[in-house]
Amino acid sequence: MDDKGGYAMLLTWNIIKWLLIAIILLNEVAAIFTVFREKRDIAATWAWLLVLMLIPVIGFIFYAFLGRKLPQRRLERIKSQTQLKLKKAVDRQKTQFQNMPRPKHSTVQTYRRTIMLFQSLDNAFLTRHNHVDVYTTGKEFFAHLFEDIEAATQTINIEFYTIYNDQIGNQLRTLLEQKAAEGVEVRVLYDSWGSMGVRKSFYDGLRKRGGYAAPFLMTHSNFIDFRLNYRDHRKIVTIDGQIGYVGGFNIGDQYLGLVKKFGPWRDTHLRIVGGGVYSLQQRFIRDWNATMKDPADRISHYGIFFPEIKIDKDQPDNDTALQIVSSGPEAPLENIKLGYLRLINAATDHIWIQTPYLIPDDSVLDSLRVAAHSGIDVRIMVPCKPDHPFVYRATQYYARQLANEGVTIYFYQKGFLHAKTVMVDDKMASVGSANVDFRSFKLNFEINSFIYDLEMTDHLEQIFVNDIRDSRVITPEMFAGMSRWLRFKQTFSRLFSPIL
Repeated sequence: MDDKGGYAMLLTWNIIKWLLIAIILLNEVAAIFTVFREKRDIAATWAWLLVLMLIPVIGFIFYAFLGRKLPQRRLERIKSQTQLKLKKAVDRQKTQFQNMPRPKHSTVQTYRRTIMLFQSLDNAFLTRHNHVDVYTTGKEFFAHLFEDIEAATQTINIEFYTIYNDQIGNQLRTLLEQKAAEGVEVRVLYDSWGSMGVRKSFYDGLRKRGGYAAPFLMTHSNFIDFRLNYRDHRKIVTIDGQIGYVGGFNIGDQYLGLVKKFGPWRDTHLRIVGGGVYSLQQRFIRDWNATMKDPADRISHYGIFFPEIKIDKDQPDNDTALQIVSSGPEAPLENIKLGYLRLINAATDHIWIQTPYLIPDDSVLDSLRVAAHSGIDVRIMVPCKPDHPFVYRATQYYARQLANEGVTIYFYQKGFLHAKTVMVDDKMASVGSANVDFRSFKLNFEINSFIYDLEMTDHLEQIFVNDIRDSRVITPEMFAGMSRWLRFKQTFSRLFSPIL
C-alpha cells in the first residue's frame, strides 16, 4: 500500500473514531438531560442513567417504552375526579375512629390502626357486612362471573388490564352485547397495552347495541402511545351495584390454563356482595370519567350505581369487614405498598405472601428482614417459571437474598402462580391486583381489598397451605448451588429493578 492509500485509511479511521466519540458524548449529555428533566425517585434515576449510558442510542429506545411518564394532563384527569357519594361517609368514619377509646384487645387495635391508615391515605370506606367468595381457578371464576352478568338487569361495569380476542374474550363480548341489547347499561374499560391485539372495532357490536368501551386514559394505538409503564392493572367488575369482583384474574384463555407456555393457571379472585361493592363502583366511575374526554360521555347519574345493598346482615357468613384501596402514579403516596408495610410490621406470628413478581423496594425488603430476624414465620411463594425473563431473574435474586435472611421461599410447581395475596397472623389479609414489586407500587394503577376477618383470613391461609403441596422449598444452599451464569443473570437483572 502506498503512502497516499495509508494516509487515506488513517484519515478514515480518525473520522470514525471522532464520530464515535461525538456520539458517545452526545448520548451522555442526552442521557443526563432525559433522566433529570422528570422528577423520579433516586433508585429509578440511577437505573435509567445506567441503561442510557451503558447502551448508547438503543437505551433511548428502551426509555421510550419504559421510561416516559404519563402526560400531566392525563394524571390531572384522574386527580380531578371526586370521591362521589362516599366522601361524607368516610369523613364520619374518620371522626368515629379518632374519638374511639383505645381498645384493650390487640386484634381490634391492629384493625383500627390499619383502617385509619387507609382512611387517611385513600379515603377508603370501611364496610362491615360483606359476603366474600374466593376463586382460585379460571374455571370457577369465569363460571360465576358469566352467571352474574347473565342475571344483570341494570348496570355492568368491567375494568381489566387484559381482555384478549380469544375464545373466552369473545364469549364475554357476546354476552355483553346480549345484555346491552336487553337495555342494561354496559361499560368496558381495558388497557390498550395489556389487551394487545384488540382493536377498537372489537367492541363495535357492543356499541351498536348501546354499550360503551374505551381504553383507559390511552390512545387506541400502541404505536402512537407505546408506554409499557403507567398501565391500568386493575381488575374490577360491578353488577347492578350489588355484586363486585376484584383480584388477579384477567380475561383470556391463558387464565383457564389453555396456553401451553404457562400450563395450569393459579390465581386468587374475590366475589363480594355487600358495601364493598360501593367502593369498587366508585373506583370504576372515577376511572371511566377520567378516561372520557367529552363530559357528555361521563357518568353523572349516580343513583342507579349505588342502590340499597341486598344482604342479610344476620347471617354469620355475611359479616366480613373490608376496605377497597387503590393506588396509582397520580397519588402522592404509594397507598397499597404502605398497606403491605402496615400488615408486615403489625405481624407478631406469621406473614405469608404469594406474588408472581418479587421485586421489593428497600422499605419492604427491610421490613421482611426485620420480621424474619424477629422470629416471625415469613413465607413467600413465587412461580417456578417465568413470563418475563428479566423480571423472573430479578425475582430469583430477591428470593435468594430473603432465603439467606431466614425467609422460607417456595417455588410453585403446578403451572403459573399469579395470585397476589398477603396473610398476617390469622387476622388480616389482602387480595388484589398489586404484586410485590416496583411496578405495582409506583408505576401502575392498582386495586386491592384489605380484609379484617378471622375466618376469611384463615380460609386464605388454608389455600396457601394447600399450595405448599404443589411447591418446592428453595433453601439458601440450593440457591448457592445454582450456576455462576444463572446467579450473574439474577444479579444483573436486579440492577434494573426500579424500572422493570
